[in-house]
Amino acid sequence: MSLGSVLAASAVPAIESMFLVRSSPLAGFQFHAAEGLWHEMRTGDRLTLVRERDNVHDPNAIRVEWRQVTLGYVPRRDNRQVALQIDLGAALEARISRLREAKNPWDRIEFEIVLVLGK
Repeated sequence: MSLGSVLAASAVPAIESMFLVRSSPLAGFQFHAAEGLWHEMRTGDRLTLVRERDNVHDPNAIRVEWRQVTLGYVPRRDNRQVALQIDLGAALEARISRLREAKNPWDRIEFEIVLVLGK
């Protein structure tokens, strides 16, 4: 075994870092499946961000899914930079950060999008 391979084998593993990109309410809660799944969701649950480049209403649209079910969208006012990062291949992850019993659908689910480095 060469000195280089010994050093590589004993090297400290890369440390994963996460940087908050956006914290936002979920848009469209009332139009998708979120209401019916509300009592199954938990703070910290992972969400999937799906880029919709061909969306006729918004070319920066990003669908938010939980367990492969559409919950809503990243709000239009917040989606431009996130869409750009997705298009560039950034390692973004999303999670539910807050669930609230509220009449206003914009206040029901809040989520965070983080950029993950060193994964």
